Amino acid sequence: MPSARDLRRRIKSIKSTQQITKAMKMVAAAKLRRAQEAAESARPFALKIKDVLSRVAAASGGASHPLLEVREIKRSAYIVITADRGLCGGFNANVLRRAANEVKESANPAIVAVGRKSRDYFSRRGFDVAASYVRLGETIQFSQAKEIAKFVMDKYISGEFDEVYLIFSEFINVLSQRPTKVKLLPVETPAEESKGPKVEYIFEPSAESVLASLLPTYVETTVFRAMLEAKAGEQGARMTAMDSATKNAKELIHKLTLSLNRARQAAITKEISEIVGGAAALE
Repeated sequence: MPSARDLRRRIKSIKSTQQITKAMKMVAAAKLRRAQEAAESARPFALKIKDVLSRVAAASGGASHPLLEVREIKRSAYIVITADRGLCGGFNANVLRRAANEVKESANPAIVAVGRKSRDYFSRRGFDVAASYVRLGETIQFSQAKEIAKFVMDKYISGEFDEVYLIFSEFINVLSQRPTKVKLLPVETPAEESKGPKVEYIFEPSAESVLASLLPTYVETTVFRAMLEAKAGEQGARMTAMDSATKNAKELIHKLTLSLNRARQAAITKEISEIVGGAAALE
């Protein structure tokens, strides 16, 4: 059984850890509110631009664009979005597990790593990391998503990538984040819906020009939304993990305190027994 001194040392150490996890939970909760608002605000625009794109593509009369080109798959690229740091439960592991399963099924895959955990995971395993974006900060900027989108679009247009997928953690709620895979390139345009009257569009200057402006915006917006979803999921997972760690520390402190009391009681009982034994020996 550990001595009373060892138990006191352990209790003191765990109390210090508990203070840290409690503070980290409060910080994550504050960051989560902002990240959740940003993610939820981006969803309507991302869905609407996809709807507009499908309508324009369907009414364009078969207008072509490099980002719509479907070709034989020789190389696939995966944009894998994780956090830069850990201490967020299974958030990073779940995304990386989903990404690893997808990459295994691809021939000659390329990784575009967003987040230090993603970069380190694939680099250590010998995958071709075509680009990495780390230390993006707590507030995701559209310019960061635009840079990533431009890189993959340039690679796709040049023929280095034949298809591009996004793998990220979609924010459901504070307790739930779902690893999600989205096909980014070539841009898939849903079939035109038959409901309601058919609308004819007049393109100025041309359908190709409209698509040339709309398609890159759609890709950038999709990447931006995925990054916002991942950031909100990260903060939610971290807050939950730190809350669990704080509760576990409290339970452990309680158990160690009971052990300390038993050790002290045993020490006192032993001293009393020694005194009584010594007094009996003197009689």
